[in-house]
Amino acid sequence: MTTLKAEKRSMDVKAKRLRREGYVTGNVIGKEIVGSVPVKILKTEAERLLKTCTKGRRINLEVDGTPMDVLIKDISLNPMKGEIMEMDFQALVNGEKVHSVAEVYLLNHEKVTTGILQQHLQEIAYKAVPAALVEKVEIDVGGMRLGDSILVKDLPIASNPDIDLTTDPQTVVVSVSAAHNAPIEEADAADGEDAAQQ
Repeated sequence: MTTLKAEKRSMDVKAKRLRREGYVTGNVIGKEIVGSVPVKILKTEAERLLKTCTKGRRINLEVDGTPMDVLIKDISLNPMKGEIMEMDFQALVNGEKVHSVAEVYLLNHEKVTTGILQQHLQEIAYKAVPAALVEKVEIDVGGMRLGDSILVKDLPIASNPDIDLTTDPQTVVVSVSAAHNAPIEEADAADGEDAAQQ
């Protein structure tokens, strides 16, 4: 399991200052934790982690040398720079179901040639015990044709007895629809020109 090192953070020091000093701030919550544990993580370590891990991934978080089995609960990015600002974690307890998400990845999308492939859902929300956590759902869309669609209920995650879906099983995950071509746009442009000339 991937390990990320963190330190307990003093609430006397503002998050802004810590970020200037090269840290990402965060909190660990959990059933057996009173309130939350505020932490700070070296930004370089957090960035390295996010190259291979996403929200919903189970990792080993070492807080001041003490290992904790956690789920990456949330990742906040600076909207202007795209840099990590905060990471929140949920401490896992064996046998206790937790809310998480599985990222949706499409495979062989370049083989879809009969229409426009549209991904409607980026992640699937669910509840499961730590041992049954799923971090990603891969869908092979190579055989999809015009008019085809795949719903959440069609995926293996929906038939897993250890997982309780919180995303509606009837939600469309991916579909292939007809391309709406440019002639309409050209007509609109022509109308605009006519209006301009009048």
